[in-house]
Amino acid sequence: MEKKVSSKFIFFFGSFAGILFGYDIGIIAGAEGHIQQEFQLSPLWLGIVVSSLMGGAIIGSILSGLLGDKFGRRKLILVSSVIFFVGAIGSAIAPEEISLTIARIFLGTAVGTASSLVPAYMSEIAPAKIRGKLSGLNQLMIVSGLLLSYIVAFVFEPIPDSWRWMLGSAALFAIVLYIGMLKLPESPRYLIKHGMAHKAREVLGSLRSSREEIEEEMQEILEVAKEERSGIRELFQKKFRMALFIGVGMATLQQIQGANSIVYYATSIARNVGLAPQVAAGFTVIVGVIFVVTTVIFLQFVDRFDRRTILTVGGTGMALSFFAPAALGALGVSEGILNWVTLISLCCFILCYAFSWAPITWIIIGEIFPLSVRGIGAGISSAFNWTGSLAVGLVFPILADKFSFGVIFSSFGVICLIGLLFTRFVLVETKGRSLEQIETDMAARV
Repeated sequence: MEKKVSSKFIFFFGSFAGILFGYDIGIIAGAEGHIQQEFQLSPLWLGIVVSSLMGGAIIGSILSGLLGDKFGRRKLILVSSVIFFVGAIGSAIAPEEISLTIARIFLGTAVGTASSLVPAYMSEIAPAKIRGKLSGLNQLMIVSGLLLSYIVAFVFEPIPDSWRWMLGSAALFAIVLYIGMLKLPESPRYLIKHGMAHKAREVLGSLRSSREEIEEEMQEILEVAKEERSGIRELFQKKFRMALFIGVGMATLQQIQGANSIVYYATSIARNVGLAPQVAAGFTVIVGVIFVVTTVIFLQFVDRFDRRTILTVGGTGMALSFFAPAALGALGVSEGILNWVTLISLCCFILCYAFSWAPITWIIIGEIFPLSVRGIGAGISSAFNWTGSLAVGLVFPILADKFSFGVIFSSFGVICLIGLLFTRFVLVETKGRSLEQIETDMAARV
């Protein structure tokens, strides 16, 4: 590997796929209203169009999990950038809802690939003492993509056929990702696992501060790698079951706690509580700013506090944010006050989610699986994550058509409480420990 490629460049572009991830899942919030009007979609069809990307993401997560351990994280992220480009253009030129759905499924395979492989890649190249911060860059990229998508939607809102420009603009980020990934190295752990220790040492030479640190990490990886076989069958061995349960549990809970009801339908929710279309689009920009600012602050403190503590504090705030408007609605407060409380509560939920379950989930998924099954483990977890996302994206328009926001938000609040119980009784602490130490302790816990 050429020394001129700096560690900052590697860390930046190693997580850059998150920009496309966030942009593609966020831009639909501004586009869905225009798409519904142009194609005269029913609530069910609107849910299908919105959630079709998640269906593709499930496929991409599973395939990347199966192929990531064989071909490498870097190569598949490169492939995903090409799929991003083609899917974005296909979505922009779709003549009707069926072709749009197909294009978004195709696009979703790239999103699923990124969501699966980027956490694994970042955890494998990051030093243990700052792994949370560097792995959290993926989340910063995701929320930055969200914010960019909300700004684009706000700007294009009054323009005819604006949804086509919104969806097609993601192709620009795909080009940047492809160019950046061309210069990135493969994960040193992947290289060692495939008999290329000399290349792994070169990669670590650009990522670690001292020769002693390089040799110590090389020895740890070599000792673990030589004792393990890889493959999907290995993942279901008894010694890996707890890691799989934690990965799947975290990934699923992150989505069904209600975040995507805000990410995908923030503009619709704002319109439903009385805001004008342009003002509603502006509300999503506020949501995006909160997401980004909170994530930036999170990255400064993530490695100072236990993962479980952060999840507990954030999860408590998330539950209260959903229960507050539901409780006031049950008490019969005026509609005007309730509408503002709803919008403020959603912003509070995003704030709490942005410093806890949003980034910590992906950090833990990147940490919890042993080297031999890290790719497939992260892939399966990501598939469950997108299954939960698909369920929320598909069902929310139907629920919003049948039930009040109070009923819907109360249900999400209960799921947030389940997340707190999971954190307390199931999750293991991973902060500040090497991936090999985590692996050893997880095996001993079974």
